Amino acid sequence: MPVQCEVTNKPLAAAPLNIFERYLTVWVFLCIVAGIGAGQLAPGLFRAVGHLEVANVNLPVGLLIWVMIIPMLMKVDFGALHEVKNHVRGIGVTLFVNWVVKPFSMAFLGWLFVRNLFAPMLPAGQIDSYIAGLILLAAAPCTAMVFVWSRLTGGDPLFTLSQVAINDSIMVFAFAPIVGLLLGISAITVPWGTLITSVVLYIVIPVLLAQLWRKSLLSRGPSAFEAAMAKIGPWSISALLATLVLLFAFQGEAILKQPLVIALLAVPILIQVFFNSALAYWLNRLAGEKHNVACPSALIGASNFFELAVAAAISLFGFESGAALATVVGVLIEVPVMLLVVKVVNSSKDWYEHA
Repeated sequence: MPVQCEVTNKPLAAAPLNIFERYLTVWVFLCIVAGIGAGQLAPGLFRAVGHLEVANVNLPVGLLIWVMIIPMLMKVDFGALHEVKNHVRGIGVTLFVNWVVKPFSMAFLGWLFVRNLFAPMLPAGQIDSYIAGLILLAAAPCTAMVFVWSRLTGGDPLFTLSQVAINDSIMVFAFAPIVGLLLGISAITVPWGTLITSVVLYIVIPVLLAQLWRKSLLSRGPSAFEAAMAKIGPWSISALLATLVLLFAFQGEAILKQPLVIALLAVPILIQVFFNSALAYWLNRLAGEKHNVACPSALIGASNFFELAVAAAISLFGFESGAALATVVGVLIEVPVMLLVVKVVNSSKDWYEHA
């Protein structure tokens, strides 16, 4: 049973971001400071946390990641997949940008900037790992936050639901093969066993648990679902911030030695955001889609399911890896950059509708 507020044919009213969403960049920056400081003050404690593993999965981080991901996946209504037939052109653009353009263009940008232009300014031993992190970020299309961006642009709620549902369905099967292919193309050893385990742990199982929980709550009525989501919604951001503190406790030494790394890694991510959003926006206009379809299509192509990317990077390469750091840079710049994209698509509505 779908939530009624999500399936109305009327455009969603622009709703303000909550305090966690609006100031996510601030919280991430504070977590960087707190994590680096804690790692320097109590290195033994964090080494002990890092060793709490079973089959190469860190237990504290695994728990935090489930708390991050499951509330977000509960917002996804896979029943909306039947709406795909009503937005064939917009869905086609979304799938083309998300699965054909985005991962491959990020692999190219990683090669161009990280392996070549910025290589002299980056630690040589982490070059491959940084590129891997960028690929993981690009291979995970946005899930929950796209609902926020769609509301802020008056996006078609049915289209937003259907594109998220089909993207998440594809991600279950395509995430591992695409990541593996691009890591191979980038001459990075693919840890297939760990990659498949990550997909099962951080995509398949959370999707199943989230949908079972969603179904249980909706059986009590839409109001029960909304009340539960209001309570558990902050869990995702809180768990993400706690994970970042742990991550930066391990990354602190490297960052203190080379603080420029974060700024350099932000360059290909920023280019990727602006390129993908502009491409999707323009292709929707070319295809004759409405503005309220083009907006969420452009925004999902620009943003990332960074919780999954962070989880996969930590599982595949570890806390102290450049891959984990690269995915966190995506978190750091997500909100301000996406708000800029929202402003651009809103302000260009007249241009869009007068082809």
